[in-house]
Amino acid sequence: MQIRSLLRGCALVALLATAATTAQADAQYPDRPLRLLVGYAPGGPVDTTARVFAKYLGDKLGQTVVVENRAGASGMIASDATAKAAPDGYLLGFAASPSLTISPLVQNSKLFDPRKDFTPIGMVVDYTNVLLIGPQIPARSVSELLDYAKAHPDAVSFGSAGVGASNHLSAELLKLQAQAPMLHVPYRGNSPAMMDVVSGKITFMFDITSTAIPFIKSGKARALAVTSRTRNPELPDVPTMIEAGLKDYEVVGWYALMAPPGCRSRSRRGWPGRWRMSRKIRRSARPWSKAATPSTLATARPCRRASTANTPCGPT
Repeated sequence: MQIRSLLRGCALVALLATAATTAQADAQYPDRPLRLLVGYAPGGPVDTTARVFAKYLGDKLGQTVVVENRAGASGMIASDATAKAAPDGYLLGFAASPSLTISPLVQNSKLFDPRKDFTPIGMVVDYTNVLLIGPQIPARSVSELLDYAKAHPDAVSFGSAGVGASNHLSAELLKLQAQAPMLHVPYRGNSPAMMDVVSGKITFMFDITSTAIPFIKSGKARALAVTSRTRNPELPDVPTMIEAGLKDYEVVGWYALMAPPGCRSRSRRGWPGRWRMSRKIRRSARPWSKAATPSTLATARPCRRASTANTPCGPT
């Protein structure tokens, strides 16, 4: 009986010591740099926005947030790493909507379950795409591009950030509606695809407006149309795909901050430390909707629920 009581006492002391250590660690969070995983190549729109957001989040948390690129599988490699990471708040994922919604279905991937394997922290921005061609292509409008494709069935190709990416499906929707022959060339991100548009290795691509605008203004690429239902204020002279003659054509997407499963507990009593940690990240990210402006993100802007593309919208 004495031995049993002694064991119980030791177990209680160990439990209390663990609880005290955990509480102290939670109170000090974050006490080391955080990692923010991006599933696309450096220099692309997801990477560019993630780096702006990482600086903002780091300033709010009082700790460095390091962007780490893990390109491939249309962003799913980084999402898979996020889903399998320890739920300690030191690894977060900067996810583009296709990597959680479209790509797992298109690629029939079993890497993760988007509905169960993440702790959603909040929306960051929403975005729209713009159809770009290189300066060497004679087309000046969407209709001229489609006429060119039909007249040269083996000559027209388009790039994307990977199978299932929003710009991949943007082009596939164009191809379907126009019934024009086009070859898909997948890349490990938008940035390398853009380089091949500019150099003439591929005919066109859809890129997110925030990173496309510098190429458009410099004359390295020509914008034919945007994929939102209304014109983009940063590109007022560029028509929508609907205005270009493609009925009901609309493609928009979003970026979100995700954490591994378990960062927010199933009940506040179950994992109080992790609940506080998740709440701290949420509170630090929330003012982003006011801090991010067109001058910092061009046309990728903070999101509001049920918003249209490129309109202000705060995290959920």
